Amino acid sequence: MARKGGLGKGLDSLIPNSRGKESVHTVKSTEESTIVNKPVDNSEKKEKENEQMVKVTQIEPNREQPRKNFEEESLNELAESIRQFGILQPLLVKKKGERYEIIAGERRWRAAKLAGVKEVPVVVRNYTDQEIMEIALIENIQRENLNPIEEAQAYMRLIQEFHLKQEELGQRVAKSRTVIANRMRLLKLAPEVQEMLAEGLLSEGHARAILGLENLEQQVKAANDVVGMSLNVRETEKLVKKMQNTKQNKEKDESWREKDQLVYDQAEENLKIIFGTKVAIHRKNSDQGQIQIDYYSFEDLDRILDFINEQNRMKIK
Repeated sequence: MARKGGLGKGLDSLIPNSRGKESVHTVKSTEESTIVNKPVDNSEKKEKENEQMVKVTQIEPNREQPRKNFEEESLNELAESIRQFGILQPLLVKKKGERYEIIAGERRWRAAKLAGVKEVPVVVRNYTDQEIMEIALIENIQRENLNPIEEAQAYMRLIQEFHLKQEELGQRVAKSRTVIANRMRLLKLAPEVQEMLAEGLLSEGHARAILGLENLEQQVKAANDVVGMSLNVRETEKLVKKMQNTKQNKEKDESWREKDQLVYDQAEENLKIIFGTKVAIHRKNSDQGQIQIDYYSFEDLDRILDFINEQNRMKIK
């Protein structure tokens, strides 16, 4: 899922000097990337002075972290980098009693624990809950760490909990209202389909096509067909259209069947009045069926037969 362009004020304005500062090594992880021989300005010196070392056991994850899944292989790679070069960028944390809560840098913290590091560099900041959530969201978006569902859920939380409009949220993360609205629409997918999208079994293009189906059970069926048959997005769109047409035809048939039944029900009532007894119409198909006339004694049968004969004589005359 490609993400291009800056993000509003961006992480740099919310987290002072959020990019790498050391110039000794270049490592694989974008989270630990550095700029070689970059001059250190006054703001960087001030930020460096505010750094402190904290035990990893005193730090706890960000409760507002929009990212739910951390790839084990990627964490192991970062852990190996930390073993060789250390942590090149301090974690941003908030004081919480005698402990610290991560605002940005949970991936580094997890990798540091894997690497057996006892202490990590941190910068302590006092942010509001909204700022913490925004920073966590922006950090992950800039580093392309969130899957579409995690990103949509983060947008939804910011809008609902902090009463932001989509336009306001868009300005904060440099996304258009349309992009945010389309991402949040993914939350209308059946939970099973959302999980498949989050796990990478479906692309966002597949998911948007499946959104054309309102019925959640149909969405799940379509998603399973897409994965099972390895359909591309264009083929998925055709599948969804076919399922929509099938549903419409079924609803149309049911509608006509209901209308036809009303006609038969009325015919039964009319025959009951004419014969003075219970009458039932049994349909075999759209053109054929049986009429059942009940009688309860020989006299009742004679009465019905006499009535039918009388009708025949009237026709002959």
